Amino acid sequence: MKRFVAAAALAGWAGLAIQQYLIFHSRWASGASLLGGLINFFSFFTVLTNTLAVVVLSYALVDRDSAARRFFLAPRISSGIAVSILVVGLAYNLLLRHLWQPEGFQFIADELLHDVMPVLFFIYWWRCVPKGALRLKHIAGWVIYPLAYFAYALLRGDLLGQYQYPFIDVSHLGYPQVFVNAGGILAGFVLIASLVLGLDKRLKSPRA
Repeated sequence: MKRFVAAAALAGWAGLAIQQYLIFHSRWASGASLLGGLINFFSFFTVLTNTLAVVVLSYALVDRDSAARRFFLAPRISSGIAVSILVVGLAYNLLLRHLWQPEGFQFIADELLHDVMPVLFFIYWWRCVPKGALRLKHIAGWVIYPLAYFAYALLRGDLLGQYQYPFIDVSHLGYPQVFVNAGGILAGFVLIASLVLGLDKRLKSPRA
């Protein structure tokens, strides 16, 4: 199983590296700030969530104990990240995939970050994360992450006039529709979280 975890971590880091390179290359070609490109890179929920996922996978490969390793490998944290990356995959395929047709390295990055990593990380969660520790209260903690991102994305969009995703583009949709869209995604998040919680209870060992 360790080889699988290593392969999953490599896929995640590769997807992030390719996407970062593409952003840097685009900004370099247009004479824009590379620092702004780095900030833009980490302003996507997809990138943030995939980064969290590969950090978990990377810590799972090392044996040296640390506070950070214990934090990221804690079932409540790994499970919350699993929920988030499943939402990334579903939201992209349902809401965004039809809007463009990436090619070349952009296609590879998109597939790795939106399709491959959600599947690989869910398999990791299924096979490697201890079961039976999750409670309903953990869902309340997990939703803080997408809510905080939504607040950041709206603030950033208002300041820069650039929204990272079309379904939260206030300039075109207006706040009422954006909040309706966000509410729908949040409901999907809670639904997936509830399913993960149910699986956790079903898969727990008799000793848990």
